[in-house]
Amino acid sequence: MAVKLEEESFDPAAEIARFEASLPVGSFGATASFVGTMRNHNEGDSVTAMTLEHYPGMTENQLEAVIEDAKKQWDIIDALIVHRVGEILPGNPIVLTAVCSAHRAAAFDACRFLMEALKSRATFWKKETLASGEQRWVEKNTPGY
Repeated sequence: MAVKLEEESFDPAAEIARFEASLPVGSFGATASFVGTMRNHNEGDSVTAMTLEHYPGMTENQLEAVIEDAKKQWDIIDALIVHRVGEILPGNPIVLTAVCSAHRAAAFDACRFLMEALKSRATFWKKETLASGEQRWVEKNTPGY
């Protein structure tokens, strides 16, 4: 299990490659992943940047608990969550979830679970900078379904 909070931009493909390389060769037959990137718009406004804040220690524990819950529900080998904090620009990856399992169904289902669960259970605060220069807190997440 791996949880990483990153203050700098990250390469999702490189993170997945490191994650897979950390597992025993031949131990998994499927890897499912999701990458969320920052949009340049929200709620009808142009957005030029976003600052993502978290509660150090607590946020990591919440993400680890999400992975543990996925392991209880699906037969997975391991899971990874990488999440940005700090200033993020449009097009930058914000979040990566990845799951390795013997078969694709568990990997797909657990990967979606990780993403949806972290959106509702992990403590993050988002402040957008609009094209006008105004800043506003994001009050709700977009629905996943």
